[in-house]
Amino acid sequence: MTPRSPSVNEELRRRSRERILAATVELVGRHGYEATTLGDIAERAGVARGLVSYYFPGKRQLLQSAVHRLMHLTLEEALEREPRTEDGAERLARAIDAILGLAVDRPTLMRTHMAGILQAEGFVRCEEQQRLAFLLRDTVERYGSEDVDRDYPLLRALLMGSVVAVLLPGAPMPVARLRAELFHRYGLAWESGMPPDGGPPDGMP
Repeated sequence: MTPRSPSVNEELRRRSRERILAATVELVGRHGYEATTLGDIAERAGVARGLVSYYFPGKRQLLQSAVHRLMHLTLEEALEREPRTEDGAERLARAIDAILGLAVDRPTLMRTHMAGILQAEGFVRCEEQQRLAFLLRDTVERYGSEDVDRDYPLLRALLMGSVVAVLLPGAPMPVARLRAELFHRYGLAWESGMPPDGGPPDGMP
């Protein structure tokens, strides 16, 4: 049998890693963090249990990478959907709506993710997080920022804070109100992006 080339091996590793990340999103979103084991994830991904630990040092790091991948794919889809646009304001509106939409559509997953970031190990810098950061930085730059190194972390913080506000148990903020505040801050028209039904909240422009 002819040995596989390095490029083939690399592609197989990439596919295995992608399956692990996708399985993590699916199972944690369905059953919760504590009820999902690394063995469950390996079985759902169709890989050996040891391969999960080879790629990720622990379940918390795996979850962060998986959610960052989901956020990157969701953001990428929103930015490139038809009709495609190079307009910086429209792209920022789409980015805001994409991230807020994840809080609404996947509350268990996103609540677990945000709680994990506040744990001792904090923010995991992984391949998936870097891809997400690149897209958000590019969005800030296209919006017209004169200082991306200042404005990108601020946008990231505002989005993270808004996700927490949507998911806060017992006192959630309405998504439309948070969207209106963010759009007002950045001078975006309510009709930009993917506006929810009903128009802006009372008292908001």
